[in-house]
Amino acid sequence: MTPPAASGEPPSRSRVVASYDVAGAAERGDLDDLVTFARELCEAPIGLVTALDADYQHFVARQGVDFDCTPISASFCAHALGGTGVMEVRDAREDPRFAANPLVTGDTQVRFYAGAPMVTPEGAVLGTVCVLDVEPRPQGLNPVQRQGLQVLARAAMSRLDDRRLAGERAASADRSRRALEESELRFRTLADTMPQMVWSTLPDGFHDYYNARWYEFTGVPDGSTDGEAWNGMFHPEDQERAWARWRHSLATGEPYDIEYRLRHHSGEYRWVLGRALPIRDAEGRITRWFGTCTDIHEQKRLLESREMVSQELSHRIKNIFAVISGLITLAARHRPDFGDIAADLRQRITALGRAHDYVRPHSAQSRRDTPADSLHGLLDDLFAPYGRVRVEGGDVGVDDRSATPIALLFHELATNATKYGALSAPDGEVVLEIAAEEDQVRLLWTERGGPPVTPPSGETGFGTQLVELSAVRQLGGEIRRDWRPEGLRVEVLIPSSAFSRR
Repeated sequence: MTPPAASGEPPSRSRVVASYDVAGAAERGDLDDLVTFARELCEAPIGLVTALDADYQHFVARQGVDFDCTPISASFCAHALGGTGVMEVRDAREDPRFAANPLVTGDTQVRFYAGAPMVTPEGAVLGTVCVLDVEPRPQGLNPVQRQGLQVLARAAMSRLDDRRLAGERAASADRSRRALEESELRFRTLADTMPQMVWSTLPDGFHDYYNARWYEFTGVPDGSTDGEAWNGMFHPEDQERAWARWRHSLATGEPYDIEYRLRHHSGEYRWVLGRALPIRDAEGRITRWFGTCTDIHEQKRLLESREMVSQELSHRIKNIFAVISGLITLAARHRPDFGDIAADLRQRITALGRAHDYVRPHSAQSRRDTPADSLHGLLDDLFAPYGRVRVEGGDVGVDDRSATPIALLFHELATNATKYGALSAPDGEVVLEIAAEEDQVRLLWTERGGPPVTPPSGETGFGTQLVELSAVRQLGGEIRRDWRPEGLRVEVLIPSSAFSRR
């Protein structure tokens, strides 16, 4: 509805009349039955429903006259707009307001007038429901007739209000439709300029839109991949996986994110990254899914090439460890005095080789069954030759950055335990506890069941220096030794960030 004017003032009558389709109501005869009833109720030859603007009095419904409007200056109803009840003019010839009125002096010969105002919800008077007679009525209307006119005025106003509301709703719907069409046009224009393939589906996953890029890439006719036909565009080996992932997203509302091979218009299958997000209403219900397909074929091939090179280099580095170890063994045969040093050096290189093999890039043939990113897994590999080292506690992710210093650190501890500590006795054992704390990892090495331990005297050996180098300089940690008689206890504190780049 038309809002009231600013500052609390009632809106102008012209603006109110303009908001009602009085011409349409007159053309369709929406209020003719009310005029008929008003004439019969008041026993009058003329009945009108009027609407007044600044210049004219328009007849929305009329009986007894053959014209459809009069100038406002000739209007009886204009004088009825100031009150709330029925205005009566019992003999117009004797009323100075109307004695010279053309409706009185002309062919119409009006003598009597009675009109009830039609008041809009905004408080403005739109017009009247009125009756006119060619004979004066000194007694005027009776109470029932007056009340009847007021009831008819309210009924007429109600019908016109309903009509206006229906018109406003229709206009609003039309504006919404046009806005939706404009929005859709903007979306399609935007989507067609994007480098990615863009698509959307209904909440149940039914595909009903693809942008121009999709049809350029695939070369299929417009509309041929609507519904479930899109899955046929995937490589046969990827279809089941893509379907399963899409059904999971539809069931849970989780984002759709997957790589698959899509058939190009050339017939080649190219790798693309498919992503989609749900659009939800105010209640959280999914109303649509919008997704994109991005051609990543060249990047995928480049990554695969790099992976192959990385695997080949890693394999060759692994072979270098074996070659160096073999060279040391060969040198020790010709230099018996070099034997003990050679053995220590070969074991350290072997430990480094184990760490490298654990975290290095693997091919499909060499890849282990479990992911190579676990501190537990690395230590299990490293301690396998020693037998009686038990790893307990939580786990921490590792990568190639931390694997080497960790391998050197615990290889030295295990080697010393084998030569001088708990592992040198038949019943001795070592327990390594891992505790991941807020911003650091605590590693506690405890030897039990070995010979009595005494703190070393004199300068520290190379192995001790290697432990310090690994724990402190390379990992940024701290190492504490406790030479207890029942067995060595070593506490190593390493920042959590030193274990992995993630």
